[in-house]
Amino acid sequence: MEYELEIFNNAIDNVDMAKNIIALVDCDSFFVSCEQKVNPELKGKPVCVLSGHGQCVISRSREAKALGIPMGIPTFKMTKEMKKATLITASHDLYYEISEEVMDVLKNISPKVEVYSIDEAFVELTGLSRLYKRNYYELAQMIRQEILEKVDIPVSIGVSTSKTLAKLASDKAKNIEGGVFMVGTKKTIPVLKKTSVDEIWGIGKNLSLKCRQNAILTAYELVQKDDKWLDKQFGIRGIEMKHELLGEQISPIDDTFKPPKSIQKTSAFGIFTSDLDFIKNQLNYHIHSACKKLRKLNLKCQVIGVMLRTKVDFHVYYEKIKIPHSTCYEWEISDIVFKLLEKIYNPNIIYKSSGVVLEDFMSTEEEQMFLFSNNEENEKSDKLAKCLDKLESKFGKNIVKTGFVDNLKNEKEQ
Repeated sequence: MEYELEIFNNAIDNVDMAKNIIALVDCDSFFVSCEQKVNPELKGKPVCVLSGHGQCVISRSREAKALGIPMGIPTFKMTKEMKKATLITASHDLYYEISEEVMDVLKNISPKVEVYSIDEAFVELTGLSRLYKRNYYELAQMIRQEILEKVDIPVSIGVSTSKTLAKLASDKAKNIEGGVFMVGTKKTIPVLKKTSVDEIWGIGKNLSLKCRQNAILTAYELVQKDDKWLDKQFGIRGIEMKHELLGEQISPIDDTFKPPKSIQKTSAFGIFTSDLDFIKNQLNYHIHSACKKLRKLNLKCQVIGVMLRTKVDFHVYYEKIKIPHSTCYEWEISDIVFKLLEKIYNPNIIYKSSGVVLEDFMSTEEEQMFLFSNNEENEKSDKLAKCLDKLESKFGKNIVKTGFVDNLKNEKEQ
C-alpha cells in the first residue's frame, strides 16, 4: 500500500514540476553488479569487490551489507561472519566497458547525457514525456527497465528540476521499492525538512561542521538563510547550493566531452617478485589497456610514466618523460616505458605492483594538423592499431599480444 501511494504521489508531482527536468541515473553497487552480470551465480549472495593494493572493500552487495561489512574494511580485519561473503579483486577494465554500455542506453533515450562518473550520469528529460507518451515517473521507470534488460545492471533514478535535487532523489531511490524517486515542486520543502545537511551533494566535512556551528542541521534550514549570509559564510557555492535545493537549475547538463587529466593502469602482482621479465610482462598488459582507452577516446599522449611499488615499505619509484610527438601505440610506448624502467628498477628489491601513467593529451584531429608529422607512418600505425582493436572486440582481450611474454599473466587491474 505504501509503495502504491508513493507511485500516486510521484504521478501527481509530475503535473507540478517546472519546465526543466533532470534525472540522475546511479548504478547500484556498480562493481559488484558488474561481477554479478558476468557471473550470474553471484546474484542474491553476499559479494564484496576489493581494491588491488590494500585489499579493502570498495563495493558491497545488499547481502554483504546485511553481514555488517563496512565500506573500506581491510580483509584482515574481517570477522569470521564477514568472510562468508565472496571476495573478488576489482577488474576496472571490465567496469569501464560495462559503464559504456549503460551510457550508450541513456544516450539512445535522451539527446543530452552528462557522464558524471563511471556509475552515474545526469540525463535531460525535458520534453521527452511527450515523445515517449509517459509522465516523468513512468519515463524513469522505462529507463531503469531498459538498462536492466539490455545491460543487466540495476540502477536507481532520481528525478527533479536541478542536479542537486536529482542527486538527493537518487540517494532516496536506493531505499525504496521500484528504484525511482521524484522531487517536484510540491515535494521539495517536505523532503528538505527530512534531509540532514550531511546528505546534500557537495557538503563535505568542513562545510558540514560550519553548518552545525551555525545551527543548520537540515537542508530546509540552509535554504532559509538569505543569499548575503550564505555568501559571507560559504561563498558563491553556498548561494548556488541554496537555489539548486529550491529546484532552480543553476548548473545545466553539460554533455561536452572532457578528456581525462591522466590515464593510469596499475595492479598488484599475484606474487612478490624482482623478476624483470615478469615486471615487463605486467607493464605490457597495462600499456595495451591504456592505449586501447586512448584510441577509444580519440586521444594521443605526450607524457609517459612508469611506477614500481616495493613489497617491504610500499615505497613508490616513479619516472616519466615528455616526448616530442604524441602517440597512442603500444609498440612506441613500450620502448619508452622500458627505458624508464631501467632507471628505477633494482634487481635487489622485491616489488609488489607496477603501473603505467599517460598524460598531456591531444585529440587525434589536432595531431594530424602538425606540418612535420610523419603522416605515412601514422597511417600505418593507425591501421595496425585499429586491426588489433577489432580482433580484440571480436575474439576477446589479449587475443593478439604485441611484444608480450608468452606466458602473460592477466592480473586483474585496479
